Amino acid sequence: MSEKARLTYFNGRGRAESIRFMLGAAGIEFEETFVETKEQLDGMRARGDLLFLQVPLLEIDGLKIVQSAAILRYIARKASLFGQDDKEYARIDMLVEGVRDFALKFLAIPFMSDPTALRSQIRDNDLPRYLPIYDKILQDNGTGFLVGGALSIADVLFFEALLSVEEVFPGYLKDFPNLQAFRDRVAALPNMAKFMSEGQRKPPADEVYVDTVDKCLGRK
Repeated sequence: MSEKARLTYFNGRGRAESIRFMLGAAGIEFEETFVETKEQLDGMRARGDLLFLQVPLLEIDGLKIVQSAAILRYIARKASLFGQDDKEYARIDMLVEGVRDFALKFLAIPFMSDPTALRSQIRDNDLPRYLPIYDKILQDNGTGFLVGGALSIADVLFFEALLSVEEVFPGYLKDFPNLQAFRDRVAALPNMAKFMSEGQRKPPADEVYVDTVDKCLGRK
C-alpha cells in the first residue's frame, strides 16, 4: 500500500481548504501536519521543503508540491477531475479561475479588524457578478455539473465556495434554486459525503487560528 499523502499547513482553512476538498473529492486519503510556530516554519524553509518558502505543502507520490493552484491541478489530473479533452480542460480551468476570483476574498475576512467593507464588496459586487454566470452555465450544460457529464475540479471548488457564501451570508442562495440543487448533488457524492462526514473540513477561523498564523508569519 502506498503512503498516505501529507498536507502541511496551519490548523485552519486558509489556502489549504480547497486542497482538502479536492483530496476528499478524489478519494485520496491524507494526513496533516500543522504549522504551529515560527520556528517550525523556519525549519521547513531551512531544510528546503518549501520551494517558495511558504505553505501549503503537499507530499504525494514522492513529490513535495507547493503553490496551492499547482497542488489543486495535480490532484485534479491524478484523479481525472480535469475533463475529457483539451476543450473541456480549458473550460474547466476558466471556471476554476472565476471561482477563485471571488472565493479567495473570504480568506481575508478573519484577519481584518473591521471586515465590513470587504463583506459588502463580496455581497454587493462579487456575488451578483459571478453567481448568475455559474447558474446559467449549470442550466445550459444540463448534466448537473459545470462541464461535461462528470465531476471536475471546477465543481469541487464552486461547491466549497457556495458553502462559504451560505456561511457568511445566510439565505443568500434562496433565489438560486439551481445552485442549491448543485450544492446538494455534490454533497451527496460518495467521496464528498465521506469527506464532510469525517470532519476534515475545518471550522471557521477563530482568534487562535488568526493569532497562530500571524505569529508564524512574523506579523506580530
